[in-house]
Amino acid sequence: MRADRLLALLLLLQNRGRMTAPELAGELEVSVRTVYRDAEALAASGVPVYAERGPVGGFRLMDGYRTRLTGLTDDEADSLALAGMPAAAADLGLGAELVTAQLKLGAAMPAGLGERSRRIQERFHLDAEGWFRAADPAPLLPVVADAVWRQRVLRAHYRRWGGEVRRELHALGLVLKAGNWYLVAAAEGAGSVGTVRTYRVSRFLEVEATDEPAARPAGFDLAAYWAEASRDLQARVLRGTARVRLTPAGLRLLPALFGAAGARAVEAAQAPDGDGRRVVDLEVETLPVAVSDLLRLGLEAEVLGPPELRAELVATVTGLAQRYA
Repeated sequence: MRADRLLALLLLLQNRGRMTAPELAGELEVSVRTVYRDAEALAASGVPVYAERGPVGGFRLMDGYRTRLTGLTDDEADSLALAGMPAAAADLGLGAELVTAQLKLGAAMPAGLGERSRRIQERFHLDAEGWFRAADPAPLLPVVADAVWRQRVLRAHYRRWGGEVRRELHALGLVLKAGNWYLVAAAEGAGSVGTVRTYRVSRFLEVEATDEPAARPAGFDLAAYWAEASRDLQARVLRGTARVRLTPAGLRLLPALFGAAGARAVEAAQAPDGDGRRVVDLEVETLPVAVSDLLRLGLEAEVLGPPELRAELVATVTGLAQRYA
């Protein structure tokens, strides 16, 4: 809305002093022409905003002028919990509210504190997505987020590995992990609320928020649940151990390719042999996944065991050699 944009323009000038039209256009995500029109509108409404020409020119407010229009709306206050994650706030439909809320907070702070806060924002940034892979699209996220916020039951059509299911879910919370959103919810069945589970939001095919209040387990703690669920997932996924002889280069690659499991293996590695290679015990997933993961180490690694893993690697490498002969 234009009124929101005018307020944002006013607060930008109050917080940062003189700003050029291109700088304002970038902050407000509008054209330079729109900035000039909005500045004229502010001036016409009695706000002492001035345009200074020249290479060091720009727009500024009259010295000493400060607005007191810094009260936060409900949505702006809600968005402050995501102050360090602007992309996440935008995913949840709170991007504009977050920007306005931050500007209002800056305008309400004493000059010194406001400058310190802006310096922190300029020097620290959180990027929640993993490298080299885009997050799954989650077009139904706003509906899911609304159900979480209002504590409502969701009627959901969900795609899982074993097929599609329909569930009534008591929405308890949302978690952003490596760029992907997960719903934490309890499924309803047989007249009672069942075990709390995790659902990847991108796999919802349909969702409908009902007016039925969601039942929240007494004492439920989202952060504690997620920490425990993450540990449980890791224990279920890492099903075996591979003994691997690695070159120094392979040892350096291990944490990058295998994460925490790779780091643990490096820490407990045996002493180097005569060729400088070291033997490690590496936690791995199922046999097919382990083969695929270990092949990424190429000639920097030799799998010593277990025998079934070594045999599967031999068969895979032999098949590749025959295909590309």
